Amino acid sequence: MKNFTFRKELVEAQDELLRFAYKLTMDIDEANDLLQETSLKALYNEDKYISDTNFRGWMYTIMRNVFINNYRKVIRNQTFVDHTDNLYHLNLPQDAGFESTENAYDLKEMHRVVNALAKEYKIPFAMHLAGFKYREIADKLHLPLGTVKSRIFFIRKKLQEELKDFR
Repeated sequence: MKNFTFRKELVEAQDELLRFAYKLTMDIDEANDLLQETSLKALYNEDKYISDTNFRGWMYTIMRNVFINNYRKVIRNQTFVDHTDNLYHLNLPQDAGFESTENAYDLKEMHRVVNALAKEYKIPFAMHLAGFKYREIADKLHLPLGTVKSRIFFIRKKLQEELKDFR
């Protein structure tokens, strides 16, 4: 009887779980895959479920963990590891990525737009590009965190407007 109740609750939770999966993935096909994988994992681990506990909470936890594990797997697979002799790819000059003069021109155009901005906008943006976190920029420039975020956002929008022809 316990087996029947578990599966009944699993079927009843499918619509709710699909909505949650869609919120995580923002793609209906990936959401369906995530729901299927979560349901399968729940069925495999049915014996670990304790009766009279929050079934939907247990399912949400499984789904979130499956999503996080899949995300980490994708990131790990996209990471490039240089196995060449003398780390050839890592030792390439910075500008070796330009395949054509068009890309170099795009970069010059970006520099032109950024350099035309006032200093109070340019400095936080340059620090952000250099890898500083918003909080670090705010601390170093003695500015409120919100001001730093809004200035960087402003510059990003300005770049998008000015460089829309280059997309």
